[in-house]
Amino acid sequence: MRKMLLAALSRVLQGPAAAAAARPGAVSEVSRVVVASRNYADFTSEATFDIKKCDLHLLEEGPPVTAVLTREEGLRYYRTMHTIRRMELKSDQLYKQKIIRGFCHLCDGQEACCVGLQAAMKQTDHLITAYRAHGYVHTRGTPVREILAELTGRKGGCAKGKGGSMHMYGPNFYGGNGIVGAQVPLGAGIALACKYFGKDEICLTLYGDGAANQGQIFETYNMAALWKLPCIFICENNRYGMGTSVERAAASTDYYKRGDYIPGIRVDGMDILCVREATKFAAEHCRSGKGPMLMELQTYRYHGHSMSDPGISYRTREEIQEVRSKSDPITLLKDRMVNSNLSSVEELKEIDVEVRKEIEDAAQFATTDPEPPLEDLGNHIYKNEPPFEVRGPSQWIKYKSVC
Repeated sequence: MRKMLLAALSRVLQGPAAAAAARPGAVSEVSRVVVASRNYADFTSEATFDIKKCDLHLLEEGPPVTAVLTREEGLRYYRTMHTIRRMELKSDQLYKQKIIRGFCHLCDGQEACCVGLQAAMKQTDHLITAYRAHGYVHTRGTPVREILAELTGRKGGCAKGKGGSMHMYGPNFYGGNGIVGAQVPLGAGIALACKYFGKDEICLTLYGDGAANQGQIFETYNMAALWKLPCIFICENNRYGMGTSVERAAASTDYYKRGDYIPGIRVDGMDILCVREATKFAAEHCRSGKGPMLMELQTYRYHGHSMSDPGISYRTREEIQEVRSKSDPITLLKDRMVNSNLSSVEELKEIDVEVRKEIEDAAQFATTDPEPPLEDLGNHIYKNEPPFEVRGPSQWIKYKSVC
């Protein structure tokens, strides 16, 4: 029986797969045959991993130090993180070709934050962040083609081509905000609405280490604690606020303690499982009526602050390469899955090929979709409002605003 199976597999490999291998771009076909030759029952259905213990503030117990990862979850997380990475690299390429213009902040290196937070949220929960938002837009449900089309200012963009990199929106996702730290009071307002209407919902309010010294953030901490709002304040500490290291910008770099009277945890933001388990812990705290919690995600961005920043005038290339080699979130997940038999190198390579094709197709759409016409300039100001007139560049020019 075994000889018959081996003979059948040999015929398959010598047939269309062998012919395909001789053609350019045939990697996916060959790898598909190799993966198919291995019974999926051979893979482990789930595995348990040790994760880094979180530092705690005003808490006796923290998130667990082990995490269970199923094969299905692992493949989904890997695909999503790889999609975000490829999308950001494509954005970099389109920007350098001057197809994307204006402000543009990339989040490659921080994929575990985007995907780990979403993995612990309910779809009815809310999220608001700053301008490094592309990854969160995608994890909240917006397709890559709509994100890239928004970056290129096209009608098919998620904000109809009017928002660009910093102002993207989606279901229960409120941006993409350009003013440093200004999204934090808004996040508390969303949490207040959740509590006021008696919904079992929370709001994840994100900001960076550069915004952590803003006075409005401390005012928001105070109100959220007084009213016990279901809000998780999340500081994405990627070590640099623009070009200034955290040590040069803050007298205390223990951002998870900044809430003072608000409990806090410091999390390894390069490990998706650590982020997921910590977010589950914080979400349960908020849903139980105990009030807000503060999370500090220790992460790293590979690109500069924005596309105008080469990112190597205030840090060395060696530092960036060291983080890539030791702490890359995608590599960490890949190694865990392969070493624990949740997947194989061939299967993950096949996902890589599929993601690359998806990004290329999305880029094609983003560069060929038409730009919005001038008469759309006044549209989409309010939701569910009757049409009204909007003044143009001069008082004699009028636009009609429709939803």
